[in-house]
Amino acid sequence: MKTTTALLFSSLLAHSAAFAPSFVSKGAASATTRLFAEEAAVEAAEEVAAADEWKGAKSISGLTADVGKVFQLEDIAKILPHRYPFALVDKIVEYEPGQRAVGVKCVTNNEPHFTGHFPDRPIMPGVMQVEALAQLAGTIFLQMPGVEPGAIFFFAGVDGVKWKKPVVPGDTLVMEVEVLKWRAKFGIAKAVGRAYVDGELAVELSEMTFAIAKD
Repeated sequence: MKTTTALLFSSLLAHSAAFAPSFVSKGAASATTRLFAEEAAVEAAEEVAAADEWKGAKSISGLTADVGKVFQLEDIAKILPHRYPFALVDKIVEYEPGQRAVGVKCVTNNEPHFTGHFPDRPIMPGVMQVEALAQLAGTIFLQMPGVEPGAIFFFAGVDGVKWKKPVVPGDTLVMEVEVLKWRAKFGIAKAVGRAYVDGELAVELSEMTFAIAKD
């Protein structure tokens, strides 16, 4: 922005130099123009240098150093019945029992659905994003008081789904779900969910409904 402003002033001064009033010498106007041009060049060089600054693996890895891990992959496998290639929650980094959770899905090109969706432009299917949110919600519901260990929950409905941006291999899908309702007597649950990539909303839904499977 500074560079653009400086260049604009430089251009205006260059055009106005020829029409400078008698009490302003053309030499002074030209000198001012050169000054603005030099400042613009310096600022542009600094911006390029800042953009090209090498950060290194340690620095980039450290960006998530303060993010905890409540449940890792092995813990989640003890809660959810899902297995490869349909296990879509890699870790849980925030968790409030019976209330809400934040989980992470690392999207990789090794996942089988990318071979057909799409061969030349791999995109995580929207229904898989919703399923990932549902599985994260399942880690809450399957640990509710009264739910038998090893229980299975069914995805009974979803409303208000909106996809905001494509999710592609290499992305980290950070998901959040919050319980709206839990009817222990009937094993019925409702939740709201959303997920982000690089801080930008990728998918959101207003309500998911689940039912604990009955024997």
